[in-house]
Amino acid sequence: MPKVPVIRAAAVAALLLAGAGLLWVLPASAPPGRAADCRGRRIASWSPDSWHTAEFARYGDDNTRVDDWTGGDGTHSVRLPDGRTLWLFSDTFLDRIQPPPNPQGEWHRWRTADAGDTPLLRHNSAVVMSRSGRPARTLTGGTAAAPGPFFPDPPGGGRRWPVGASVESRTPGAHEKVVRVLLWNRAPGTGPWIFGLPYGTEVATLSLPGLHLEGITETAGRTSADPGRRVLYGTAAVRAGGWTYVFGGDDPPWSPAGRRGVGSAFSVVRDGPAWLLFTMDTGGGGAAGLRALTTYWSCSPHGPWHGPDGRLTPPRPPAPDPQYVAAYNPQVHPEFTANAEFLLSYYINWLGPPGVPPDARLNGDVELYRPRFLRVRTGPAGR
Repeated sequence: MPKVPVIRAAAVAALLLAGAGLLWVLPASAPPGRAADCRGRRIASWSPDSWHTAEFARYGDDNTRVDDWTGGDGTHSVRLPDGRTLWLFSDTFLDRIQPPPNPQGEWHRWRTADAGDTPLLRHNSAVVMSRSGRPARTLTGGTAAAPGPFFPDPPGGGRRWPVGASVESRTPGAHEKVVRVLLWNRAPGTGPWIFGLPYGTEVATLSLPGLHLEGITETAGRTSADPGRRVLYGTAAVRAGGWTYVFGGDDPPWSPAGRRGVGSAFSVVRDGPAWLLFTMDTGGGGAAGLRALTTYWSCSPHGPWHGPDGRLTPPRPPAPDPQYVAAYNPQVHPEFTANAEFLLSYYINWLGPPGVPPDARLNGDVELYRPRFLRVRTGPAGR
């Protein structure tokens, strides 16, 4: 059975107070331990969630504006006090969607500013969803003529990727609320660090209701001299017993050979008394290692974790080279849980032969690099 790589869970009082003030208000009571009635949980069944998938496709295809979201990955969400939902994306495509260049010979639409141009790629963005569940507005930085990332790139280059977020009191006990967003800070990298060197974790503050970026503060800097052992926090944040647990993981360089176990992007939720972790089953190389989703479970936020247990292979769009089409980055959105079913998002990407960049495929097929959604029902582990 594969071993789970480094997964860290910390009560936010110890993790975040020093760098960012009080990110989450915590009581003085002890955090929860193992529940006496805890039992293992796993994926039991699933079905496509066509509403959310179609809504993001509709919004991405809408050419009313050409400085807004047409695709992006990451997909963390937080419900706002007025009923809207803020969706946070990492690398994001902007601009317009074009019809097939040759409707008789090309089956896909493509994303560019104009014929022959490449689309704008920014390192992050946010999309505001209305109370009715329709994506309605993209938040970026810069100007309308030259939009930039919503969370500005760090000095010296690199990128910031938003992950977990929460609505909190501006100061302990205050009535005024703000949104706190955890960010992964990545420095420029080469070679195996194709997405940048992991540097540290930061916290951004957004005003309410306007969602203006007020500032960014470093919370956990370089946790190790070895970039492959640095822990980036925020891939999951779970409230339990008056505490909020922030999960993180180490982030070794990407390798086409893949590695077995939990990747650096995973999601954790409470499922009754148990804790359930969703991740891609990363065994195998390249796209072959990104086909199925699996779970690990624990009776406490700090482990031990058991698994993998349960498995589903999410749908992928038709493609002329399906062996290179990968599914990855599952995220559960607890605010949309209904009828004992979790809403789960995942992404479709193209990982072609070694040495072949995916940009042309991502630009040329809007079915790629957009969130897709499932409804997942869980059940007892080991059945």
